[in-house]
Amino acid sequence: MYPDHTPQRAVEVHHPTPIPPTVVHSAPGVPVQPGHVPTVASIVVPDGRVVTGYAIDAVRPEPVTAKPAVSRAAVNVALGGVGFLAVCGGLLLLTSFIAALTAFIGQLITLAAVIFGGWIAVQVLGTSGHKGGTTVNIRRAVIKRNHFHG
Repeated sequence: MYPDHTPQRAVEVHHPTPIPPTVVHSAPGVPVQPGHVPTVASIVVPDGRVVTGYAIDAVRPEPVTAKPAVSRAAVNVALGGVGFLAVCGGLLLLTSFIAALTAFIGQLITLAAVIFGGWIAVQVLGTSGHKGGTTVNIRRAVIKRNHFHG
């Protein structure tokens, strides 16, 4: 089983220890008589057999207790409180919406001013007056002339 160069190992085998069964001593059964003896009913099945058994009473649910009446004033106070909270929440949402709308309109106005201001700056600082003509820088021409002829 093992190769020749491998030393053999001792193998321990553990056997389980059986647990002795517990001896149960039962108390002698004492018959208990029911409070009342149910009536025995027998019926004849259509095929001629007779079936005998105890009649079982239908389980009756406990009677429902009447709920206490709720006063009209308590209902009106509760509904008024719910309505008041709804109105307060609606006003809070409306106020938040108006503030957000105002900030959005302010941002749009700022954006329009920046775009319009940029357009104005391009118009003022751009090439103006000489449409289609050639612009000559005299100083540069003089420097070039002196450079070439100097």
